[in-house]
Amino acid sequence: MAAFRYGMVDIEWLGHASFRISTQGKIIYVDPYVLDEEPLPADIIIVTHEHYDHCAVDNIQKLMKESTLVLAPQNCLTKLAFVPRKSLQLIAPDDTLVVGDLRIHTIPAYNDNKFRAHNIPYHSKGFGFGFVMTFAGVKIYHAGDTDFVPEMRELALENIDVALVPVGGKYTMDAREAAQAIKAIHPKVAIPMHWGSDVVGTQEDADRFKELAEDTCEIVVL
Repeated sequence: MAAFRYGMVDIEWLGHASFRISTQGKIIYVDPYVLDEEPLPADIIIVTHEHYDHCAVDNIQKLMKESTLVLAPQNCLTKLAFVPRKSLQLIAPDDTLVVGDLRIHTIPAYNDNKFRAHNIPYHSKGFGFGFVMTFAGVKIYHAGDTDFVPEMRELALENIDVALVPVGGKYTMDAREAAQAIKAIHPKVAIPMHWGSDVVGTQEDADRFKELAEDTCEIVVL
């Protein structure tokens, strides 16, 4: 686990695409495939799509308390059948949700140049999402599993503070594509993710991303 503070918000990279984002006692987890040994319970859990390394059922169960709210796309519904209906909010790409002082706007996340057999993308358009979270006055973009897609260019108008972008390649952007995305989005800080686990991506990918994008904004490799 490694942490970075921006304003009053602590951003902890737990590994892969998993983050814990917290401020003033409120704790949000994103795609909790990786957890620390004794994780703090979640107030909100955001799941970007149903793949096992994002919608990690056992870990979501560990994080749940009576008041936890889980936000996820429709394709996670079967896996999340254990979540009480009052605690589950289904959201789609290009949707907006306000929960207390947290605002989330979902952004399409998909592959347009990475395919498995028969020209089928690993992540088709509409399958999952990234999102812009506004939390304690800080705007954080978590890209989800995606290539550098046209919708990202619109984020240049969002004044993003921190962008969390995949760099591992194969299923998502690689370091070069992620650097191109950052140059289009223009966040103040960018943090590479989707590397360093048993799924895909290495320290070399994160370092290469930093080398390619550090003339655009501050790059923090956690």
